[in-house]
Amino acid sequence: MKTNNEVQGGKLREECYDVYARYFVRYIQEMAKQGIKISALTIQNEPLNSRNTPSMSWTPQEQAEFIGKYLGPHFEKNSIPTEIVLFDHNCDRPDYPLTILADPAASKYSAGVAFHQYMGDQSGMTTVHETRPDMDIFFTEQMIIDRSGSATATIAPVVERVLVNVVRNWACNVILWNLAADTDAGPHTDNGGCPFCHGAVTIAGDQWHKNIAFYGLAHASEFVPAGSYRISSTSPTDKGTILFEDEQSEGTMRAVEYEHSNVLPNVAFETPDGRIVLIVTNTHSSSESIWVRYHGKYCDIPVASGSVVTLEWKK
Repeated sequence: MKTNNEVQGGKLREECYDVYARYFVRYIQEMAKQGIKISALTIQNEPLNSRNTPSMSWTPQEQAEFIGKYLGPHFEKNSIPTEIVLFDHNCDRPDYPLTILADPAASKYSAGVAFHQYMGDQSGMTTVHETRPDMDIFFTEQMIIDRSGSATATIAPVVERVLVNVVRNWACNVILWNLAADTDAGPHTDNGGCPFCHGAVTIAGDQWHKNIAFYGLAHASEFVPAGSYRISSTSPTDKGTILFEDEQSEGTMRAVEYEHSNVLPNVAFETPDGRIVLIVTNTHSSSESIWVRYHGKYCDIPVASGSVVTLEWKK
């Protein structure tokens, strides 16, 4: 089906667009027979990276044609409810999914855009959201590597990168690469696989241990169940206000607005059972104290350097 007749690289032959679309239909139907519902799919992992195995290069124009003329109509014809999610690659190329969505036929059948974070800034997800707010944003891959020999696990950068920044840029999920691996970071292919991509846990026979990714995402998985919503909380780049007493007039309070609030990176959620969850990371080299204000009540919380604090309270 590919121009180079290889698993790695090459392109999908144009005369195979129809049969490839029918393959997706058959896959979803056969999985359903096994009781497995495929709620959404991306049609190609990392379409701009032909060094993976398997891999295949697609331009956005080619994907738009495949979705608009083949995959979408076949899903419609066979009453396939599975959502089609675009792109599945790095945040540095928001133009790629937006090019596909500029095609009316492809846009009709598209439900969201998926991102990885190995290149670019995570604000690329916000760029797509602001341009097409009707599309869901998904975060579908990020590897987290333990630093060998370290006596401590500094999880703040991990949580900031794969949770705080991801969710604050409109992603409705977080998926790691990967959940579990063996001691050789396998299984993976020998040509184009990742020999250093650790799982959240490492499995060695009947033994297993937790890695830094496990502890990082536990701050969300333990306290933020499915169905939760991100709610507003102050960002480090938001403007802030400070109140102080006027030097010349005792008892007169002045308010001064400054450009950056300089709060620690954080994200807040409201859970289905009416709790508020606030996750705060301290990526600074020194310990910090944070003020948390909610509905007129305040508290002062210390956050050690390199650590993460998760707070929860009733709404």
